[in-house]
Amino acid sequence: MFRNPKDVNGKTMVKSSVVRSVRTKLIEVYPTIESSLDEILPKKATLVLAKTKERISLYLVDGNVLFFQHFDDQLIPSLRILHQFPNILPKVQVDRGAIKFVLSGANIMCPGLTSPGAWLPEEPLPVGSIVAVMAEGKEHALAIGITKMSTDEMKSLNKGIGVDLIHFLGDPLWRSSID
Repeated sequence: MFRNPKDVNGKTMVKSSVVRSVRTKLIEVYPTIESSLDEILPKKATLVLAKTKERISLYLVDGNVLFFQHFDDQLIPSLRILHQFPNILPKVQVDRGAIKFVLSGANIMCPGLTSPGAWLPEEPLPVGSIVAVMAEGKEHALAIGITKMSTDEMKSLNKGIGVDLIHFLGDPLWRSSID
């Protein structure tokens, strides 16, 4: 998704009314974020909106990307925020064999989510859910993705793409800070 987030078309400071609406949207989409929102996005912090050539909006505080969105899609937390506040997103887990493929940007196939060592939540997730991708034996998320089929379908079909990667460790967004 990200080629080079430093290719920014323009940066603008976000008005306080827009910051309030961003905070409201975040609580609507990610209800578990409400208790941590004042730490993630302090009310007095200067929020900057940077737009890239790929039409991705990056929400920054002090040059660090907190959230991003493509066109008018959902706001998605960056991995740095997810590492600090791991309970924002529902989790899926890949087995050890899938780790190197995820870190190279490959989408996650269903067998990597249903094999021994992998894990899918008991409560079904619908198609289009934003999820944190965990790895077997690791503490922090290694990617953020969007489900291409429900978790029930992943378990029953066990083939095809289960999670489409959006952001992963080592991608250009992870490696950069925007000044």
